[in-house]
Formats: sequence, C-alpha cells, structure tokens
Amino acid sequence: MTDYYAVLGVGRDATSEEIKRAYRKLARQYHPDFNSGDSHAEERFKEVTKAYSVLSDPEKRQRYDAFGEAGLDGQPMPADPFGFGTFADVVDAFFGGDPFATRTRTRSRARRGDDLAMRVRLEFSEAVFGTSKDIRVRTMVPCEDCGGQGTQSGTAATTCRACHGTGQQRTVRQSLLGQLVTTSTCMACGGSGHEVLSPCKGCKGQGRVAEDNELSIDIPPGLDDGVRIRYQGRGNAGQFGGPPGDLYVELDVAPHEVFSRRDDHLVCELPVPMTVAALGGTLPLVTLDGEETVEVELGTQTGTVKRFRKRGVPHTDGRGRGDLLVELVVQTPDELSDEEQRLLRQLAELRGEAVSPPAASFFARLKGSSSKF
Repeated sequence: MTDYYAVLGVGRDATSEEIKRAYRKLARQYHPDFNSGDSHAEERFKEVTKAYSVLSDPEKRQRYDAFGEAGLDGQPMPADPFGFGTFADVVDAFFGGDPFATRTRTRSRARRGDDLAMRVRLEFSEAVFGTSKDIRVRTMVPCEDCGGQGTQSGTAATTCRACHGTGQQRTVRQSLLGQLVTTSTCMACGGSGHEVLSPCKGCKGQGRVAEDNELSIDIPPGLDDGVRIRYQGRGNAGQFGGPPGDLYVELDVAPHEVFSRRDDHLVCELPVPMTVAALGGTLPLVTLDGEETVEVELGTQTGTVKRFRKRGVPHTDGRGRGDLLVELVVQTPDELSDEEQRLLRQLAELRGEAVSPPAASFFARLKGSSSKF
C-alpha cells in the first residue's frame, strides 16, 4: 500500500497547511516542465500529485486514514488536482506569479531582437581554408526618427493603464483551497507594461524598421557542409533599447571534382597507367596546396593508398591538419595498336599466361566466308 504521507514527507498528524507546503516544494522539484525527458521525475510528480489530491481533501483523507487505499476505490485521482498544465500554472495558483522571479512594480520595455538564419554557398576550398564573405541580409534596425523609442518627438511611453505596468492581467477565482490566482499576458500592452499614446510615424511605434544591409562575416577554416555558425549580435535590433538577436549561418559547401572529405582528411583517386603500376614511376597530382609528386612503386595494385601528412583539412581547434589520402587506381588500356598488342602478347608468352588469340582482320574474315561458297 502506498503511504501518501511518506510520499509528501509529512507526518500523519500534519495540518492541511503543512501538507500544502510540502506539495508546493515537491511540485517545484518534480514538475515535468522543469525535468524535460526525465521519466523518473514525471512518475514522482504523479505520485506527489495523487498523494496531495487525497490528503488535501478532508473526506478522502478520513477514508484513507481509516481504510487505506481500499477506502478510495471508485474515486478517480486527477493527474493534477488543480487541472493545470504547466508549472507556471501551479505556482500562479499558490503564489500569484513566479516565486523565483524578481518582483518589480513595472516591466522594462526593452525587448531582445529576433535571431536570423540564412544559408551561404561556399566553394570546397573556401570551407577547407576558411574565408570572408560579404552577405546581404534584411534586418530590423533602430528607427532613426525616434531613436528606437517608438514615440513621437517630445513624447514618451507611459505606464499601461490596464495592467499598471506589470505586463500581466490576473484572474482570481474561488476553490476549495481558497482563492486561486492565474495570470496572462496583458492584451492592452502585449506584456510590455507600457503604452505609446503618440507613436512615431516612421516606425508606427515599433522602434524599428526593416533595412537591407551588407555584412562581412569571417568563416573559420575546417568547417563542413551543413555546419551552423552563430554571429552574436548580428540579428535583428532589439526593441526600445533591448539587445540585438544573433545571426545563424548554415554552410552550403559545393562538392569538389577531385577531392572529398573523410572527417579532417582529404581523399581522392589517382589513375595510374598499367605500365607505371607494373614498372614503377612518378605521377603529378595537383592538390589544394599546389602540385605534389606521387611515387608509384613497382607492382602497385589498385587500392594502394599514398598518405601525405598535414595536407588535409585544418582542425577546427586551430591545431594542425588532417592528411591527404590518395588511392591509386590502375588503368587498363581499352584501345591498343597492333604493335602494342604484339608486345603485350610477347610479355604474356614470357610469363606463361594464356591470352585470347588475335582477332582476324576484316579482309581475312571476308576471305574465309567466301571460301564456303
């Protein structure tokens, strides 16, 4: 049997006020709004809520004390005895607002600006080595006519008459527990706590106007396709003196015709002629850093990888670079002259390798077919 007194951490002789205080404390601790994704906290909140719904009701508590949970059979237990959906609703009911917030008479008008997001196209080498880009973005900027205050010259915002500067409207209703207070954003001022009786004509009282701006942004080396970079304070201007938002840039890196990335390594394939693979030699390779010479050992096979240290992508922490990995791919010629075929057949004969006989010429095939008639 569940001990509801133990769940709330109170004694069996606890007063209704002590039970209420215990529930307040545990509701703050375990409410899902404060413990997103924590299944244990969610279960504890349900237990605490169920215990309180019983012990806060004199009739249910009496039956529970006398008969235990059996005395509650047939009595539905609400998940939340107050019917609230969020933790803010719970504390509003008990405290008439957020008990953790600093209480002030009026709210500040200042509002942080919105964040902006955009994609920027980069060439492969630009993403590898980093670059600077000039981008054009439409942002909200402070209104020059009113200095960002949203009011006509010579006037100022006044305290909202509907909410008296709190930015909230409160509703009081009676319940078995007494008065319950719920709050909502003031519809008259939108939660700012202020009214603009003479709005600026340039920005219509918003304190900001939209403007196309050209920004220069630095993109660090080593970033890959799809990475998002945050540029603090480069978003929309705040309202009425509030701080600006941020700009988020997502990189759209174009593929390279030769190289690709494997983490911080650069990878490519290098075609190797059959003769060079068999006899050895050197081949040129143009890399992102310039031309390199690739040594091909005698008897090289397809799949052999040559590693060039510190010729890859710079590490994002600024310490060193990855490597360049060159995979050798042996190429077999598909068109041979008569002389090349003759020499290869000599080689096959020397190595004891059976090859297909040479194809008959066109005139030989024509002569053979005419002899049948």
